Amino acid sequence: MGRIPIRDIEPTVENGSWAAKGTEFESFPVRATVFREGHDLFGCEAVLVDPSGAEVQAAPMELIRPGLGVYEAWLTPTYPGAWSFFVRSFSDPIATWEHNATARITANTDIELVFLEAQEWIDRALNKIGKAQGKLASGGVPVSASLAPVSAEELAADRTALEDALAVIQMDRLEPTVRFEAATAPTIRTALEHAPIRDMITESSAFPVAVDRSRALTGSWYEMFPRSHGSYQDADGTWISGTLETASQDLDRIAGMGFDVVYLTPVSPIGTTNRKGRNNTLEALPGDPGSPYAIGSADGGHDAINPELGTFDDFDRFVEKAHSSGMEVALDFALQCSPDHPWLTEHPEWFTTRVDGTIAYAENPPKKYQDIYPLNFDNDPEGIYQEIVRVLQVWIDHGVTIFRVDNPHTKPVQFWQRLMAQFRRDHPDIIFLAEAFTAPPMLQGLGAVGFHQSYCYFAWRTEKQDIEDYLWELAHDSDHLLRPAFWPTTHDILTPFMQNGGAPAFKLRAVLAATGAPTYGIYSGYELVEDVARPGFEEQINNEKYEFKPRNWQQAEHTGIPHLLTQLNSVRHNHPSLGRLRGIRINPTSSDQIISYTRFARPEEMGGNAGPLAPGALAADAIITVINLDPHGAHDAVIDLDLSPFGVTPGWAGEALLKVTDELTGESFEWNEHPYVRLDPDSRVAHVLSVRVL
Repeated sequence: MGRIPIRDIEPTVENGSWAAKGTEFESFPVRATVFREGHDLFGCEAVLVDPSGAEVQAAPMELIRPGLGVYEAWLTPTYPGAWSFFVRSFSDPIATWEHNATARITANTDIELVFLEAQEWIDRALNKIGKAQGKLASGGVPVSASLAPVSAEELAADRTALEDALAVIQMDRLEPTVRFEAATAPTIRTALEHAPIRDMITESSAFPVAVDRSRALTGSWYEMFPRSHGSYQDADGTWISGTLETASQDLDRIAGMGFDVVYLTPVSPIGTTNRKGRNNTLEALPGDPGSPYAIGSADGGHDAINPELGTFDDFDRFVEKAHSSGMEVALDFALQCSPDHPWLTEHPEWFTTRVDGTIAYAENPPKKYQDIYPLNFDNDPEGIYQEIVRVLQVWIDHGVTIFRVDNPHTKPVQFWQRLMAQFRRDHPDIIFLAEAFTAPPMLQGLGAVGFHQSYCYFAWRTEKQDIEDYLWELAHDSDHLLRPAFWPTTHDILTPFMQNGGAPAFKLRAVLAATGAPTYGIYSGYELVEDVARPGFEEQINNEKYEFKPRNWQQAEHTGIPHLLTQLNSVRHNHPSLGRLRGIRINPTSSDQIISYTRFARPEEMGGNAGPLAPGALAADAIITVINLDPHGAHDAVIDLDLSPFGVTPGWAGEALLKVTDELTGESFEWNEHPYVRLDPDSRVAHVLSVRVL
């Protein structure tokens, strides 16, 4: 326990044993309970430490829970690496003096004592200014309380201000209020910022923050099965697979919609033993391509390419074209094997043998996956680990920068912790997304041990209150553990809401995904409103996992969804606020079918000078989203708009405070704190509004 106690520090993971999540230019909140004995005042600040060990930002902490002593400040790391932070508390003799002096002057008691005390702290400040000037003269760089550099001109002005104030407070013939104003003038406060007077300084332990590049937090993904792009049925009914070359021809269309990441399902060879047929039938017909998740055949395993798709040269050309189009390539990484995988003969000990001598296939009752065998990580954990590291390196060497890991929650978390740590050290630019639709302890645990992004429960959050609560939870409760990725549908998931809502459901969920989380994804075919489910399952009929699925993209233009996705991605690229997780305010509305929220970025999150956002200060960028959650009917509502991100306060009744422009239509409106909206799913499912203060 330090002299000025500091407790309950956040964000921490496992009491600081593991690193909290951080992203370059994304501010994160530091909170702590700070208190002291008696009535003397104290201060506290959050201090950011860069990977070299240098203190680079000190942000004053503000009391956010009066009576409970909880203080908060925001810190902003500026590049990837192993950062840390700590909390510093101190006795504040200046604030204590000012508080006591106000009371004494009001009571007209101990007046001379008041100003003798002022002389004492002014002398201390002048002494610190002198040392700073000496440091500057010798080639050093003095810094302020916020760790910003202080110039010679500023120090000279500080000295003059302090000396002038000292002369005034020593004039006992002047009124006490005049002497007090001299000691508390703005120039004096500036001088004390440059030469802070602090006693009983206490520092907490330092806590780690793993800071990643911006793509770990922000991005728009487009998923594709490369074999479907360019596939066709011959005259005799035989299917011809698409290739990496034909798939690359679709990259211009995908990039044209503004996506940042093109995500490929597995491209490795597919087994033939127990191959699944259309719609997951147990027996494949001749020509059925099988599931790309049944990895491995005589043509190779996880480190090989399905010959029907092409060669590594074709893969390299695909990656090169994606990069030239402004997109990164993400690859599905599924750690399971078909019965034909080379590992079955080379390392049978890597699998689970049942009591009858057969190898156990994968099951998730009632689902059965007879075409794949899961690895048993307990039989030869070191051998499996080294092989997986080798395989990942193969794909990294061919330009893959992101891995979407299939079902990581069915593998030991300890394995992932080791793997994430090694790749964070050896390949810090590589990003891993956890496809783990599972219980919160596992979902958050995978994020805590190092996964950069996480699939989450977004697809099943369809009611207004559930969505609001979930947005708040992700931004404020689990933000130090995981970064969410919002997917309205995937090749595995087609919720009842999407099955029954038609094109309006696909549109409104696209808006919700693109504005509700920094990362969102679209599964190929979304543009065509593919909403028919396999009976009894929350997945598409004629699922692309088991068959070729060529699509007519010209027909997609009639749905309006390609245009909407293009608009949404454009707004995301132009507004940093949609690339931040923590900056969100929920705006209550008068309708249970109209949801509204504001996403905002702080000034320091846009690459400017790091520093705390003062209470009431204007957000550097903000987007207000309003969505009709009902795909079947129009609704109207009055919004109770939270004005805090804009730095404005309510005026007289009806006074326009903001000019908002709908980035989807170009229309502009003048809004007060209680604007009226009406949204019709047949014509306008949402407003996505940029903001200018009037």
